[in-house]
Amino acid sequence: MIYDFDKVYDRRKYFSSKWAVKEVFGREDIIPMWVADMDFPVAQPILDAIFERAEHPIFGYTMIPPGVYESIIERLDRKFGWKVEKEWIMITPGVMPAVNAGVIALTEPDDLVVLQSPVYPPFWGTIEGNERKTGVNRLKLIDNRYEIDFDDLEKQFKVDGAKALILCSPHNPGGRVWSKEELVKMGDIVIDSGGVVISDEIHCELLLKGYEHIPFASINEKFAMNSIICFAPSKTFNIPGFHASVAIIPNEKIRDEFNKTRQGLMGSPGIFGLVAMEAAFRYGDEWLEQVLEYIEENVDYAISYIESNIPGIVPMRPEGTYLIWLDCRGLGLEPEELNEFFINEARVGLNAGATFGPEGEGFMRLNVGCPRSILTEGLDRIAQSVANLKGNAK
Repeated sequence: MIYDFDKVYDRRKYFSSKWAVKEVFGREDIIPMWVADMDFPVAQPILDAIFERAEHPIFGYTMIPPGVYESIIERLDRKFGWKVEKEWIMITPGVMPAVNAGVIALTEPDDLVVLQSPVYPPFWGTIEGNERKTGVNRLKLIDNRYEIDFDDLEKQFKVDGAKALILCSPHNPGGRVWSKEELVKMGDIVIDSGGVVISDEIHCELLLKGYEHIPFASINEKFAMNSIICFAPSKTFNIPGFHASVAIIPNEKIRDEFNKTRQGLMGSPGIFGLVAMEAAFRYGDEWLEQVLEYIEENVDYAISYIESNIPGIVPMRPEGTYLIWLDCRGLGLEPEELNEFFINEARVGLNAGATFGPEGEGFMRLNVGCPRSILTEGLDRIAQSVANLKGNAK
C-alpha cells in the first residue's frame, strides 16, 4: 500500500511527549522538532497485528512467543547477513535499560567507561549514575563530519585502563554510519586492551542512500565474544511507545552476567510491544522503504534550505537517522542563549547540543521525521528569527 506521510495528525490529545510543548519548552506555540519520534503513522501490518490481539479480551502475563525470536533471527540475517542463535537473544523493555544493565554487569564501581562525545545524553547518566567514571573520546569534526580520534581512544584503554566503550552506531547526534574499517580499528583497540563494547544500534535500519550498517558483533568472533549489541524496532518503525527491544549477547559468560544484573532492573515488554515487534520485523519493509524515501527528501530539503536561507547555521548531512546536527556557533550565542533563542524567538523546539556533552555546545539537533509542511514552517521560523538577530546585531 501507499502511505501518506504528508498528512498532519493531532498528537496532543493523546499525551505525546514530543508534542507536550508547554511542559517541555514553557510555551504552547512551539513546533516540536526534538525527541527522536516521527510524526508518521505506523505500518498497517503493525496496526493489524495489534488490533487482532486486542480482540482477545484477556491481557494477562505473557511469555515471549517463538515467532518473536524467529522474526529477529530472520531479519538480522536478511538485512545484515548476521546469523544469530536464539539463545543469544535477550528481549528487553528498551535499549537504555539494556545498556545500563551491560555497564553494571561488565564493569565495577570506579571503572572507566568511555563515550564518544558529543553523544546521546542518557549515556552520560548511565555511567555516572552507576558510580563509574566517564572517559571522553572526543570525536573530531573534520570538514563538517565526525571522525574517531583513535590515538586518544588507544590512550584511554591502553594507558588509562578503561574497561568498556559505549558505542553509538549509527551515531546520534552526528548521523555517522561507521565504516567497517573504523569499527575494526575501534574494536581492536578496545578488546585487545581487555575492554568490552556495549553497542547501541537502535538507528541501524534508518540509513540514507549509499550507506551500510554493520553490526559490531557480526565482524568477527573476537568482537562477538566481547560485546553486547542493543537494537530495537522502535526508531525504525516509529513505535517507541511499546518499549520493546533486543540485546544480542553471543558470549555465554557475558550473557549470564547480564541476566543476573537485569533481574533487579527490568522486566519484559508488554503484550502489545511483542506483537508490534514481530509484525514490524516480518512485514514492515514496504512501509520502511517509503518512509526512508520521505526522510531522505526531508534531509535534502532541510539542508538546501538552511544553506540558502540561514547564515550562521551549518547543517551536518547525516548518513543515517532522521536527525540533522546544526552547527550554530556562527550565531555568536552562548549555549543557554542559543537554546532560549530557538524557544522564544524562533518558537521551534530542538534538542540543545550541550546536553550531548561539552563538545555539543553551540550545536542544536533537528528532527526532520515529520510532514514536509511542519518542516517548512519550522525552517521558516528559524530563518526569520536569524534574520532578525542579524539585523539587530548591526
